[in-house]
Amino acid sequence: MSIEVVVPTLPESVADATLVTWHKQAGDTILKDDNLVDLETDKVVLEVPALENGVLAEIIQPEGSIVLSGQVIGRIESGTGASANITATAVADPSPTAAPADQSAASSEALSPAVRKLVSEHGLDTNLITATGKGGRITKTDVLTFIKNQSSTPVSTNNAAPVPAPAMAAKAEQMPTLPSSDRAEQRVPMTRLRAKVAERLLQAQQNTAMLTTFNEVNMQPIMDIRSKYKDTFIKVHESKLGFMSFFVKAAVEALKLYPAVNASVDEQDIIYHGYYDIGIAVSSPRGLVVPVLRDADLKNFADIEKGITEFGSKAKDGKLSYEDLSGGTFTITNGGIFGSMLSTPILNPPQSAILGMHAINQRVMVENGEMVIRPMMYLALSYDHRIIDGKEAVSFLVTIKDFLEDPSRLLLNV
Repeated sequence: MSIEVVVPTLPESVADATLVTWHKQAGDTILKDDNLVDLETDKVVLEVPALENGVLAEIIQPEGSIVLSGQVIGRIESGTGASANITATAVADPSPTAAPADQSAASSEALSPAVRKLVSEHGLDTNLITATGKGGRITKTDVLTFIKNQSSTPVSTNNAAPVPAPAMAAKAEQMPTLPSSDRAEQRVPMTRLRAKVAERLLQAQQNTAMLTTFNEVNMQPIMDIRSKYKDTFIKVHESKLGFMSFFVKAAVEALKLYPAVNASVDEQDIIYHGYYDIGIAVSSPRGLVVPVLRDADLKNFADIEKGITEFGSKAKDGKLSYEDLSGGTFTITNGGIFGSMLSTPILNPPQSAILGMHAINQRVMVENGEMVIRPMMYLALSYDHRIIDGKEAVSFLVTIKDFLEDPSRLLLNV
């Protein structure tokens, strides 16, 4: 029985998707729920699982294709059709003990388009590539593994030059590796996510009256609490106690006092939100994403920490959903984890404000006429001056500072 592999229904805001990677090649045996292909949209990567056991009989849309909801991108043979296909594949190369050169020659005649493209681009000798596919076929993974090994330990055959680091392996690692050359260049297309981020950043700068105000906070009280209760917190809640939960709590309380900072502009109207959905900027292999911690005002410290940890894991594995990334009334970003001392974060439209955290550094401060050393962090609040006045913005940031320097107020709601 033939089963079509189709693009899942995309949300209304997403017109199409890019077919990024086929994880199976035509002729490969597959199991139900195996991930067949990755589709990249402006926000997330979608996985398309196999609906039945069988054989991937045909790849209709190759990698790099732009596809739409419901479009057929491949075909699976299940049942008797699959059995016949497996038998045919086995007959094509009946001798598993054939010499490696024969295997490579046989498989080179049946290279998939993706494998042929890789081999051609990098001038590879298929006789040197270990084939792990069914019937001695060379798979895309075989080629990438070979190229990766070549980049770390170059191999020369006859008078051939060492094989340079590959474009596709670089794509898999999200970072290009340039060949050894004095003036090397490599053109890599933007991912859809990177392009969308660029579009939204330009939108924020062109369509808002963005301004940034700064302050600094003494992190010693929070560091003392974390040091005192970190072990107990892990035992009770099975989660680490980080800094971000304190900042989320402080931001929510400040937003309650200054509702304009939690608002957004819709043409000539201001929308005041009666809920607190806090976006947490997370760095992922695909770029910056902002999953949303919903109803943050109803969550305790443990709930917030677990939610942020889950977002981090999902972002790393490319598992964030549209629901995770949609909405949000206020955003917090932490450049300090990368060592940033000070920055001006850009608004996340249609939100009207974003809080930037930075690195904690020991600095000499004056308290009660005496010089003392304190762990200090610079804070930055970028805001849309169309609806947030300077006084409101400064007062909002001072309120966050006060809550963080006296975190017991967060527990007592005072």
